[in-house]
Order: sequence, then structure tokens, then C-alpha cells
Amino acid sequence: MVLESLINPFKAERHPWEMFFIGFLYSSVAIFLALWIFKGHASLVAIFLTVLACVPFMINTIRLEQYKETEKLDEMSLLIEHSKALLSFMFLFIGILFSYLNWYLFLPQVLSCLISPGVAQNITKNLFSIQTNTLLEINTRTITASRFLTFTEIFLNNFKVLVFSLLFSFIYGAGAIFILTWNASVIAVAIGNWVKTKTAMLLTHNTSNISYLSAYMLGNLRFAIHGTIEILAYFVGGLAGGLISVAIINHTFGTKSFEKVIFDATNLILIAVLLLVVAALVEVFIIPVVF
Repeated sequence: MVLESLINPFKAERHPWEMFFIGFLYSSVAIFLALWIFKGHASLVAIFLTVLACVPFMINTIRLEQYKETEKLDEMSLLIEHSKALLSFMFLFIGILFSYLNWYLFLPQVLSCLISPGVAQNITKNLFSIQTNTLLEINTRTITASRFLTFTEIFLNNFKVLVFSLLFSFIYGAGAIFILTWNASVIAVAIGNWVKTKTAMLLTHNTSNISYLSAYMLGNLRFAIHGTIEILAYFVGGLAGGLISVAIINHTFGTKSFEKVIFDATNLILIAVLLLVVAALVEVFIIPVVF
């Protein structure tokens, strides 16, 4: 209850940037509790505890957005209202991502002050073991030389995540936060690996103290260019599923209110699909040129 009481949907809509710190705090607490109590299964337990802390906020926000559906607002006004919730969700996600990224990069050094470096490395490796294995599976897939085929593969994979976000929110109310928290942890490890690799390359050519900072900033920018669009799409889909779920719980079948929710949710889903198309285009045709 202590963590849950730190934020509410009304405050988040007024100051969405605060959700960055909430996400960072929730996931950091989850990581340390997982290491302390469930050391052997810390990788997955940390995800679960982070989700557990986020669920009340997610559910209350979806309920607030569903309440807005009952007000006499046109579709554009509704989308503007929903954008406030989506912005707070985005900051929450970014906070979780940065938490995982920073602990992935710096936890070994922090633990090395207390225990031997070898043990510190093993603890960190165990904490991010599932994410590392997931990235290994992704990286071992066949890479096609055709940009169109690459675009299609990326879009279909992202579309699958969108469908899961929608279904999880429809079935569990705030279920999308599980998928998105998991994605945040995997993306953080991917960025962390890129930062480590880039830092090693920079240090071989440049002994400047800003090498690590440069790699850190480039790693985040590399993800942000297309990743922000993808994550926004998943949250839009999750919000659509949540709105339908709450409408069904309220037993509004056959009413104009329910029809309005379905119409609004359909528009949100279409927007989410369009965002995924844009994200895939950026990832295939722009990222390779820039990086």
C-alpha cells in the first residue's frame, strides 16, 4: 500500500513526468527484494513485483478513462483525454526501463564494494538471466537481406505483442503492464549490451573519459528513435482492451455508452497498428543509416 499510495491517475495526468520516478522506484525496489528474498529466481520475481506495484495505478487509470467515455465529448476530445493517460504510461515505462538499464550496467560495481567482484558478477548475471536468454534467441534467428522482408518480420512480431497487450488488458484489466514491464527489462539489457560493446570499441580508439557517457547516450537514442513509437502503440492497444473490459464489467451491453466505448476502442486499435507500421519503417530504413 505504501508504494501504491505514491501516485494516482489525477496527479499523473497533471504531472506525467513524475511517473518516470515512480517507475524507477517500483522496479528498483522489486529488484532488491527479488535479490534479497528470491535470489535463485530473481530475474522473473523482479518482473512480477514491479507489475504488482503498477497494477493499482493502471486499473484506476483505465477506470478513469472509461468514465470519460460517459461524458459528452466528441471523438477528437476523447483522444486528447486518452493521450494524458498514455503519456503517464510512457513515463512509467521509461522509468522502469532506465531502472533496469542502470542496474544492469552498474550493479556489479555497487555489489563489488560489499562482496568479491566474481560473486557480484554472478548475482547480476542471475538477475538478468531470462532477459539475456531471450536476446540470444532473438539474435540467433535468420536475418534476411531483403529490407521488405525484414520490415514484414518486425511488423508481424510487434503486431503479435500488440495483440497480447490488448488481450491481457481485456482479460486481466491491467494485464498489458506485465508484457510492457517484461519488454522494458529485455530492451534495457539489449541497450546495456550495446553500451558495453560500444564502450569497448570507443576505448580502443579514444581514451577520453566521456567514452562511456557517449556510448550510454547513443544506446538510449538508438532505442528511442523507433522504440518509443512501438511502446506507445502497445499502451494504446492495452488501453483499448482495458476500456472494453471495464465496459463489460459495468454491464453496459446494448447501450449507446457501450457502442461508444467499442467505437473509441476500435479507433485506438487502428492508431496502434498505424504506429507499429511507422515504427517498423523507422527501424528498417532509418536506424541502420543513423547507427
